[in-house]
Amino acid sequence: MQMNNIALGRYMPLDSVVHKMDPRSKICIMLLLMISIFIPAGVFGYVIIACFVAVCLVLSKLSIQYAFRSMKPMMWMMAFLFVINCFAIRTGKPWVHLGPITVYSDAITQTLYIVVRLMMMIVITTILTATTKPLDLTLGIEKLLKPFEKIGLPAHIIAMMISIALRFIPTLIEETQRIMNAQASRGVDLENGTLREKVMAILSLIVPLFVSAFDRADQLANAMEARGYDPNKERTRYKVLKMTMLDYVGLAASFFVLLACIGIGVLL
Repeated sequence: MQMNNIALGRYMPLDSVVHKMDPRSKICIMLLLMISIFIPAGVFGYVIIACFVAVCLVLSKLSIQYAFRSMKPMMWMMAFLFVINCFAIRTGKPWVHLGPITVYSDAITQTLYIVVRLMMMIVITTILTATTKPLDLTLGIEKLLKPFEKIGLPAHIIAMMISIALRFIPTLIEETQRIMNAQASRGVDLENGTLREKVMAILSLIVPLFVSAFDRADQLANAMEARGYDPNKERTRYKVLKMTMLDYVGLAASFFVLLACIGIGVLL
């Protein structure tokens, strides 16, 4: 089992149009697309969003294989969701009869809609994290949340928390792979055996992973404190964010996608 080929949360240092965009515009585009995904616009709405996401993939110079690699951890959840829907949804036309179990058409369509939504959300998030440096992402989130500081929202602290969480995704994946290799060398089999043996094998993986995660968090806190980090003090920035025409074009295109999905949803 390989954990080091997961794409979500990894920054890819490429020279592309999307990499040069302002992180604030990319975050806003992602939010607009996320809203569009949850609008009941049917197949036509999903086609419009998928075309926009495909254009973003091409402009970011990321391969389709790289984007879909981030979906591998979700496959088991999608399969589990399909099984649950087969038992829970009993409307529509009966399609498949498996003994006492009958799979209805609405169970298939609802599962497909949910799977497509999850896939597009994961691809959009992967594009954002792969084309934006963690520090730039922190700065972009902080700038977007800056107006909410007037009502007491700690924008900088929230932005730092989100950035650290995204930064730790590939680190924890690498740590998981290292622990799995160490346990396999001791004779622990994570794929074969009885249910009890699999549970014990997973526990032997989770416990050291949690210990390592807490240790890394403690080291990070000590390092930030040693460097004089204080979230309540005003900070200066080496890099100043500036919106360009490219950012406004991307925002306008994503807003058009949102309006198109709303229009299709109203017509349907």
